[in-house]
Amino acid sequence: MNSNIAEIDAARPLDELTATVQALCDEVESSRTKTAVVLRLVGSGERRQWPGDVSVSAVNRWERAVRRLEKLDAITVAVAAESCAGPALDLLLATDFRIGATGLRLVLPVNDGHFWPGMALYRLVRHLGAQRARQIVMWGADIPLGRAVGLGLIDEVGDGIEEALATATALTGRLSNRETALRRQLIAEAVSAEYDEALGLHLAACDRELRRLRAAAAECPVATDAASAAVVADTAPELTGAVA
Repeated sequence: MNSNIAEIDAARPLDELTATVQALCDEVESSRTKTAVVLRLVGSGERRQWPGDVSVSAVNRWERAVRRLEKLDAITVAVAAESCAGPALDLLLATDFRIGATGLRLVLPVNDGHFWPGMALYRLVRHLGAQRARQIVMWGADIPLGRAVGLGLIDEVGDGIEEALATATALTGRLSNRETALRRQLIAEAVSAEYDEALGLHLAACDRELRRLRAAAAECPVATDAASAAVVADTAPELTGAVA
């Protein structure tokens, strides 16, 4: 497993941060091996005001870069320490697995008393639901580590990049890179899709998975679990028909 480790300095100008994230995505997308992305988020300080005096075009480029990272066919792991604010918070919320060091504090972006209406707000709603996100956005203050863990915004408490790499290795070993983005999409769409709409998407994904398992069994029949192969053989025709 190959890991792309990037240190993101949140104190850098917005255009520079955007270029850094886009370059990282270029590197990951060009890789032909299983890979994971580990982001070490530093430099937030007390950067509560975000993004500063920039154009909306610059904000759009940043949001697109974060979205591109979020949709990579690779597991993404973020490691944050001390204060996590502004661009660091954007990236943290966009990753698959989030590690917080002892003393971490999530600093919400506020300008002139108002929460910055960027896509961090959207991701908070996706992660927490509208009610809890409303409490944080309208009335909340910074989020200390313990509460962030309780809310599910931080998955694990740890202090080192080595721990992040071990986590990335374990997660990447369980997930096929080509399938990672699909699972992530299904999770995201489950929040808003109606049942009947979701059923079609999930059946299509199941059909894809059954065909993938069948191909894997044909390539390596000894190593493939026999029980799983039997399930594939029994259920594939029926499910394929349902999708069609």
